[in-house]
Order: sequence, then structure tokens, then C-alpha cells
Amino acid sequence: MKKVAIVGCGGSGKSYVARELGRILDASVTHLDAAFYDDEWNELPMEKFAALQRELVARPAWVIDGNYNSTLQIRLEACDTVVLMDVSTVAALYGIFSRQIRHGAGHKGNGVHNRIHWGVIKYVATYRRKMRPRVMAKIEEFASGRADVVLLSNRRQTRRWLRKVAAERS
Repeated sequence: MKKVAIVGCGGSGKSYVARELGRILDASVTHLDAAFYDDEWNELPMEKFAALQRELVARPAWVIDGNYNSTLQIRLEACDTVVLMDVSTVAALYGIFSRQIRHGAGHKGNGVHNRIHWGVIKYVATYRRKMRPRVMAKIEEFASGRADVVLLSNRRQTRRWLRKVAAERS
């Protein structure tokens, strides 16, 4: 495990898993929200965002977290492991609101990018029905059979998997 793409709904724990895996694997960690948005929440033009990801995945080892379905193929074609944070809608909604309470709004520099508004709530609330099937289809098309796919459906399972990965590395 050297090149890891972490995908899933907002509030599912992608950034936490990325930080932990980066530490365990001694790999660089990129939170795509930090690459896509500047401090005023302006978006990077999509062609520059895609080019940046092509540069990132050319490295010998990396952990990248973020959905960004329009550029997901770039990461899936380059990774050796896909981690899908497949938590329930309730858990994801809890995740975005508890993160807001713990960290406040704005960019925190550690993968925490909080900006809750109706669009974010709607995206999280409808992710399993609308976006998850699209993400699963891309994983099947671009990573299945070539990369290991890890499906984590709750926080306890996630912590257990991270402990297992750490134990295998020591």
C-alpha cells in the first residue's frame, strides 16, 4: 500500500483516515478541499485542479482524500488502494455538524475545511442515493481488479482497520 485514494461522503471521516494512513505509511497526504479552495472559498479552475492531481499521483507514495467525481478517474487509475468511507447518512450528517462544533468554520490546515450551508447539507443527505452509485461505478471501471478496495462502513470498523494496517507495518 503506497498510493491510496480515499473517497466518500462529506463527514464520513476521509480526512481523519488520510492523516492516520499518511502517518502509518510515511506518505504525503493531500486533502483535495485544500487544493480546490483558497482561503476565500474560491475554486481552482477544473483544468488546473486536474493537472495538479496528475502531478500528485506521479509521486512514488501518496494518500489523497476527497471525492471530486469529475477528476476521480485520475486517482483511481494511479492508486494501488481505494478506501471508500461508506458510512450511513446519519453518521455523515453527524460528522459534518460535529466537525463544525469541534473546529469552527474555515480552513484549519489539517484537512478540516468547514463550510456548512444548505448545499453541503443536501449533498451529504443525498450522497448515498445520488453520488455513491456514481463513485462505485468509477471504482469498478477504473480500479477494480487492479487496486485493493477497502469498504469502511462505520467509525469502529475504520479504527480497527487502521490498527491492523499499523500492525502490519511494524
